[in-house]
Amino acid sequence: MSIVTVQLGQCGNQVGQELFEVISNDANDTQRKVYSECSSERFFNETANRELVARSVLIDMEPKVISQSIAKTAKSGKWRYGDRSHFSQKQGSGNNWANGYCVHGPRHEEVVMDIVRREVEHCDCLAGIMAMMSVAGGTGSGVGTYVTQCLRDAYPNSFILNHLTWPYGTGEVIVQNYNSVLTLSHLYQLSDAILVHENDTVHKICAQLMNIKHISFRDVNKVIAHQLGSVLQPALTGDSHGVYNRNPIGIDWQVRAPSLQPEGIERTRSHRRPGFNTSLANLLILRGKDVNNAEISGFQHPSLYTPWLPADEAFSMWKTPVPFNKYEKSAILVSNSQTLLRPLDNMVGKAWNMFASRAYIHQYTKFGISEEDFLDSFTSLEQVISSYSQL
Repeated sequence: MSIVTVQLGQCGNQVGQELFEVISNDANDTQRKVYSECSSERFFNETANRELVARSVLIDMEPKVISQSIAKTAKSGKWRYGDRSHFSQKQGSGNNWANGYCVHGPRHEEVVMDIVRREVEHCDCLAGIMAMMSVAGGTGSGVGTYVTQCLRDAYPNSFILNHLTWPYGTGEVIVQNYNSVLTLSHLYQLSDAILVHENDTVHKICAQLMNIKHISFRDVNKVIAHQLGSVLQPALTGDSHGVYNRNPIGIDWQVRAPSLQPEGIERTRSHRRPGFNTSLANLLILRGKDVNNAEISGFQHPSLYTPWLPADEAFSMWKTPVPFNKYEKSAILVSNSQTLLRPLDNMVGKAWNMFASRAYIHQYTKFGISEEDFLDSFTSLEQVISSYSQL
């Protein structure tokens, strides 16, 4: 089963390229034939000349990053992007979510969805669609949200995963909190699952674990790609007998918070137990040597999970003796938990303070996003914060 990746904006395209590079390197091993074939089928289309062409669509309102990615992968000789798999214009949407969502998205919907359709038609069996974007930028967040909406309409029965890169807390864009609120509130309703990488957390990995002195965006993107690849590459599910899991993005655990009635949009502080992270569900993926002897009882302890969900239902494990990306052993945990509560609460709070003072609102209303749209988005995310706080 195949995954079609939609790379959106500068961030989505740069992380996407690094992801395909990781997957290509990991799958390029003739001694692991079944694993390699499964990986290649999932992420690449093989041409008559035995070239590997990424099952990916590249979208940006500025051509520079896409042109660089296409040129770089074509020279590598290992894989490349398709000749008609990309769309860009010599016009940026700046950092304004409304311009991307209300103007550029609808204007280019037909051509973008036509490219996606062609890519889907190359798949014998579609496992799902993964959209990769920044949560805070212009094209990545605004156009990305609009494209996700179009994907949901065009493929209502397909699994849609949004991979989001969370901005640095210190701020890359002055309106990043507005963009993030609008993006997350829409994707929460559209997506089957949202997988988040925080730039601040990845930056710490680069500095403290990898000892990189001068950390670049590429360093951060490579760590994100490595972690994402270790989730998406083939692995054995707990109840399958020697059969690789062929739909890694169709994760069958709850991905949304319990629904609560809105209680208005007044900012309230969360009453959480400090230092304790309650989970709705955890997925542990083990790869490499001694996976069958790994001690996993700590991940199954009932105290980790919300009391109304049995631990044996909340915890899943995939494993494979095949090492990942030349690491003898590797483990990764995908967690639907309270981890994002603090950054989400901070981001919504900052956006609300700006909104209350009416800062930069005119930049959004002139493209068609009303103050009521902002209020609806705030209400939606306050419900999410409230629901996860009560786990």
